[in-house]
Formats: sequence, structure tokens, C-alpha cells
Amino acid sequence: GAELINASLRGADLTDAILIGAILTEANLRGADLTRANLSGADLSGATWTDGRICAEGSRGACN
Repeated sequence: GAELINASLRGADLTDAILIGAILTEANLRGADLTRANLSGADLSGATWTDGRICAEGSRGACN
């Protein structure tokens, strides 16, 4: 349930991170390592995904 709104996580090692229900709205995850990270229910609306694309409004648990 962490609130990481607008957080800069660019290139961060988030291997095995438990981010269940986290609010990652507009966070920058470009280049982050999300290997085995649990993003169940995480709000990724407007976040910059690891590959540089912007997640759609309403993205939950995965970048759509």
C-alpha cells in the first residue's frame, strides 16, 4: 500500500519487491528491474514503464 506518486525509480533494483496495492501513479520506472516483483493491484496510471512507454489510465498490476 505504499504511495510512490511521481517517484523517480529509474534504474532501481526492485527485484522481489512487494508492491501490492501500491500507488505508483506517474512514477518513473524506466530501466527498473522488476524481476519477481509483486505489483498485484498496484495503480500504474500514467507511470513510465521499464521500456519507456506510458501506462494507460486505470492500469492496475500491469502497464496497459
